[in-house]
Amino acid sequence: MSAPTNFRIQHAFQFGLLGGIGVLTAIALGNAAISLAGIITSIITALFITLGLEPLIQALQKRVKKRSYAITIVVFGLLALITTVILVILPPLISQTSSFIVQLPQLLRDFLSLPLVQSADANLGGTISSALSSTTEYLVDSKNWPNLLGGVVQVGITLFNGVIGALTVFILTLYFMAALPSIKRVSINLVAKSKRTRVAGLVDQVISSIGKYVMGQVVIASINASVVFTTMLIAGVEFAVVLAFVDFLLVLIPIVGAMAGWTLVVLVTLASSSVQTAVIVAIFLAVYLQVEAYIIGPKIMTKTVNVPGSLIVVAALAGGSLAGVLGSLLAIPVAAALLLIMREVWIPHQELK
Repeated sequence: MSAPTNFRIQHAFQFGLLGGIGVLTAIALGNAAISLAGIITSIITALFITLGLEPLIQALQKRVKKRSYAITIVVFGLLALITTVILVILPPLISQTSSFIVQLPQLLRDFLSLPLVQSADANLGGTISSALSSTTEYLVDSKNWPNLLGGVVQVGITLFNGVIGALTVFILTLYFMAALPSIKRVSINLVAKSKRTRVAGLVDQVISSIGKYVMGQVVIASINASVVFTTMLIAGVEFAVVLAFVDFLLVLIPIVGAMAGWTLVVLVTLASSSVQTAVIVAIFLAVYLQVEAYIIGPKIMTKTVNVPGSLIVVAALAGGSLAGVLGSLLAIPVAAALLLIMREVWIPHQELK
């Protein structure tokens, strides 16, 4: 009778040992993924930029006949754009950002003193004034600035890491631009030979759609930021460069980004200028958003994959919660690609059953 008992104990011990090894392996893989998060983010960002530039490379390749020539033209164009941003936009951006940080406490006080805000604050039981007062006190106290900025050393390290990260993404983008046809060909060869033609067409369609979406979104964000910058200059509002830059980043996020940028611009205008100026700016930008939504956007995005608005919002929110702004940017083309694959592969397969 003792043999079966010993066998059960030995079997339980082996099961527990294998389970423990499995848990340790999962923990090790999780730690490795966390350690490699920066590298993975750089790779995804570079691939995202590559797909965005692919339609431009293909268009140039039709003219210059060789992909290497087209890539060279695109790279020099990127370098010229980066140089222009550094020499023309970066100095006023840094200056206005510093001025904005210094004046932010006073802007918060001015915003709180507005009759409309005071009325809303009274209806909410002083919630707005309490939150803004706490924020103002924290920002005014210079002792909190090192903590807010992470310390001088930490800021220096962050800037250094940012430069290294940008250089890494640039180099990876160059590699992906040159190797994209090879990567695509190797990936297609992994599929059964009878299905390669269909898969190749589907891959080309996904790459083209994602690339056109990325380029289209950048163009829309650039137009939006230019309109905001021009409006701020005409209205005489401070921090035009800062607001335009932040608006550009926000508009890259579809649907919700443009409204978030509009809200930010109107609130800063309300705090730094008169109510009449803020109302005029709000009305003008609201009209432009309608033009962008119904005229500019559809014309630019006509050849991209159509994604339902509800799916765009869900994808943007999910991507943002998982990986911040980059996740929001990546979520939309990923959702578009999955929708295309489902429409071209899964639904026809279901129809054959």
